[in-house]
Amino acid sequence: MESERFKKGWQKLMEVDGALGEKVINGLKDVSPDLGKYIIEYSFGDIYSREALGLKSKEIAVVAALTAMGNAAPQLQVHLNGALNTGSSINELKEVILQMSVYSGFPSCINAMNMLKEVLAERRTQGVIDSIGETATNISSDRLELGKKVLSSIDNSIVDKLKNAYDDISPELTQFVMEYAYADIFSRKNLDRKFRQIATIAALTALGNAASQLKFHINAGLNIGLTVEEVKEIMLLMTVYAGFPAAINGTNSLKEVVEERVANK
Repeated sequence: MESERFKKGWQKLMEVDGALGEKVINGLKDVSPDLGKYIIEYSFGDIYSREALGLKSKEIAVVAALTAMGNAAPQLQVHLNGALNTGSSINELKEVILQMSVYSGFPSCINAMNMLKEVLAERRTQGVIDSIGETATNISSDRLELGKKVLSSIDNSIVDKLKNAYDDISPELTQFVMEYAYADIFSRKNLDRKFRQIATIAALTALGNAASQLKFHINAGLNIGLTVEEVKEIMLLMTVYAGFPAAINGTNSLKEVVEERVANK
């Protein structure tokens, strides 16, 4: 008999991923039905059914993580659909993917953008009309100053810290962080900055190779209005896509940030 977790998970799977999610589960029936069962019960019954982080935010986090990891194209396809199903616009997803160029490089973004193109074409053949969303805004001609301003808006001490850390060995690194990451990418206004931090926190947690940068973005997320509970949910969500070790390390980073913020009050 189906458990209550299974029933709740199946309902949430249909809400998020619809027919593509069902196709994934059906594809596992002849080789590992238990895997399909655990996907439903744990991923969607236990994790996706939690309410501290909305479904749109969850799917933005997953798209960012899968784009950054770059090793799960079929799952990225499912969750690009899921993100559109749960309220993300086309341009918001383009922004999430574009932002990952800062954290996982251009090849991962090219692959994800091509996957989004395929997903949108398939949805159009099914008669689905997705919201295009807002167009990206033009940036200031002084990219360096704009980058400093945007970065300072999420952490008012970080510009000086970067300059002190790298200007004696690679001032170009500081310059390009400001100009590309924050002027070219983060300054664009067609993705809410909370979603930008959710995407970055998820990606850095999933990648698991940049603890100091993860702590910075957790702190930045809290600075602009994310709650500790919402960041906890991102970590729990990453147990599904990057595994428990990545989520444990991410949660430890969150714990350190919270303790430091309390100590500095």
